[in-house]
Order: sequence, then C-alpha cells, then structure tokens
Amino acid sequence: MAIEEILKAGNYHLIDVREPLELEMDGNIAEANNIPLGDIEAHIDEIRALDGNVIFFCRSGNRSGKATDFYKSQGFENVYNGGGYNDLSQTLENL
Repeated sequence: MAIEEILKAGNYHLIDVREPLELEMDGNIAEANNIPLGDIEAHIDEIRALDGNVIFFCRSGNRSGKATDFYKSQGFENVYNGGGYNDLSQTLENL
C-alpha cells in the first residue's frame, strides 16, 4: 500500500526515528511520536498496541527502512517506511 493511500485513509501513526537533536535542527511533524532508531526495539509493546498503520520516517528513509524491517521481522504487517522527513511533510501538506 502506498504511503499516500494510508495517509488519505487516516488510520495511521507516525513514528520519527531521528535523534531529538535532529528534530530541533530540521523540524518535526507535530502529530509524530519520536522514538530514535536505537530505542526502537524497546518500544515493541507500545507499537504493537497501536491501532492502524504505523509509518516510520527519518531524514532520508534509511533508518526508517531499518525500523520497518525490524518490525516486519517481528511479525508486524502494518508497518511502512515513510521515507524522509521533507518528503513526508510535503506529502502531508498536499493531501
């Protein structure tokens, strides 16, 4: 499923896997939760409890891809790589 389709459907959670300093420097998406990639495994129960799709994003899409791959390896089916912050922000603005 394409990220745009998930966003249009409205049943999603955004997880920003960048470091807090990156959010301060580059900006953030207000509705996103910040869980740095290094902490992502410790939040498996929290992510499992979320209803709907989970979209991970970072600066370029690399770390969010790693987060997505980790959760898929744990049996999650509703996790997606939203790519980079700038692209995802623009997509949200254009909906």
